[in-house]
Amino acid sequence: MSTAPIRLRVPDDASRLPMTLPRLAEKKRLGEPIVMVTAYDYPGALAVERAGVDLVLVGDSAAMTVLGHPSTVPVTVDEMLMLSAAVRRGLRTPFLIGDLPFGSYEASDEQAVATAQRFVKEAGCDAVKLEGGGSSVWRAAAIVAAGIPVMGHVGLTPQTATALGGYRAQGRSAQQAARVAREALALQEAGCFSVVFEAIPSAVAAEVMPHMVIPVIGIGAGPATDGQVLVFHDLLGIREGMGAKFVRRYASLLDEMAGGVAEYAADVRARRYPAPEHGYSIAPGELAAFHATLENERTSGRDH
Repeated sequence: MSTAPIRLRVPDDASRLPMTLPRLAEKKRLGEPIVMVTAYDYPGALAVERAGVDLVLVGDSAAMTVLGHPSTVPVTVDEMLMLSAAVRRGLRTPFLIGDLPFGSYEASDEQAVATAQRFVKEAGCDAVKLEGGGSSVWRAAAIVAAGIPVMGHVGLTPQTATALGGYRAQGRSAQQAARVAREALALQEAGCFSVVFEAIPSAVAAEVMPHMVIPVIGIGAGPATDGQVLVFHDLLGIREGMGAKFVRRYASLLDEMAGGVAEYAADVRARRYPAPEHGYSIAPGELAAFHATLENERTSGRDH
């Protein structure tokens, strides 16, 4: 009996309409699950485009998945803009959201708006995302007032994970759960088009959902949310280790990549690659003329 994984047919993207905010709101109204995934480069964008996802986030998780940092904090605006622009070039139908990195929006409304404008103008993002409640609610309202859609993010907020006690679930006490709910509702009131719930108890998310009129995207928040998001490298196994508890791995591409490179290295060392079929030919007469030219130049060089 075969144990090969079942591969579903990739949707025909030619028949899909671009995702818009009205269509997103309609999906929530109809109870249609919303699919969101991260992407960080052009090949990743091509993959998620072909897969037919609804939303694509160029997450500041790129600091860890692509740039090798131990947290999301070090990634810069310029780095995020470069990655977002690369993803934009590979997308046609999903709605593209750029993550505002740590330190790029907290200082003032003016800073937040200016950073958000760069993501739209320079990288082609459709919207931006920021983390947390408190002053982030004011920044979200300012960006929305400037005409740029904003996605909020509550629960585990990686940019401030140290203040939250590390990368751990939030909202596991009544007080914490109330804080998560207040922040989500405040971001909704500020005009956010959507909010991410990350790493909160499923029951807490279920309690808050009846109060949310905007789409809620969950990551480690249970099945009650309007949609789900996973990090590209987590779900495809392009990383070491399994990741957070909420991650389901759908492939093990790091193993495949390492295996492919190892096979290539073995072929080079055994002189199996390149084989004759990997080379280019030249007509015998042209080769003879070239050989004669080299001999003449070598002889002339000795004479001088």
